[in-house]
Amino acid sequence: MPIRLSTSPQPAHWRQRLRQYWQLVRGDRPIGWLLLLWPTWWGLWMAAKGVPPAWPLLVFTLGVWLTRSAGCVINDYADRWLDGSVERTRQRPLVTGAVSAREALAVFAVLMLVAFALVLTLNRLTVWMSVVGAFLAATYPYLKRYTYLPQVYLGMAFGWGIPMAFAALTGHVPPLAWLLYVANIFWATAYDTWYAMVDREDDIRMGAKSTAILFGELDLIAQGVLYAGMFLALALAGRSADMGPWYWAGLGVAVALVVWEFGLARTRTRADCFRAFLHNQWVGMAVFAGIALDLALRAKALAV
Repeated sequence: MPIRLSTSPQPAHWRQRLRQYWQLVRGDRPIGWLLLLWPTWWGLWMAAKGVPPAWPLLVFTLGVWLTRSAGCVINDYADRWLDGSVERTRQRPLVTGAVSAREALAVFAVLMLVAFALVLTLNRLTVWMSVVGAFLAATYPYLKRYTYLPQVYLGMAFGWGIPMAFAALTGHVPPLAWLLYVANIFWATAYDTWYAMVDREDDIRMGAKSTAILFGELDLIAQGVLYAGMFLALALAGRSADMGPWYWAGLGVAVALVVWEFGLARTRTRADCFRAFLHNQWVGMAVFAGIALDLALRAKALAV
């Protein structure tokens, strides 16, 4: 009797499932992770006054990826009613049915539990602050149904790693941490408004709310105010921390990059607004480079 070789599609099926989960957590789109990473690193370097200890750096860096991924999952879960009618999001796994709502909630829970397990290795203040961070991340997606300011709340959620970094490294949260936190709220509100401008027409049609809809024809003026608020808060933080010329050079580069964004988005087309949004990863990097370089050269000068 001939032996029939198995032709089970099981391995291919699991590869496909993993690919769908990867898309669900936006593993294929690192921009959100970078926008969350840079301000967290601002806080870590400022709190440590240089390169932070290896373990907190690892915990916060992994935590950024985990919480950002969890935030994407809960965002898609909350926006199931909306994403199918928005051009940019209609192919997301929850919309197409590739991943079920129950699976999405399970993925969200696992990601948050792993992130919380990492935080448990830090001090008690940081652990308690992580609970606030989890609440912010889990509730943000629901605000677009009730308020025109979900982008502000996103800034609160995305920047919470800043006061947590100070808590982890110094045992308290000084005014400097809150200045950086406010700077991030202005910044995140601005870059997420570029993002909201991409979906503005779809959101109006579906009854969703955003700062892009709130600002209307004054969107570019409002964006100018938001970015000005960001740089004012960063300037106050730099003055408070007695930062040197390299910090201010980093801010100067970031200002030039933001001016470039306005040049991109002046047309208000979907593609150009999305490019302006993506461009913010370089803004965050420029600010971080100024912080890291200034503190490194200061430490080198003290060691001589």
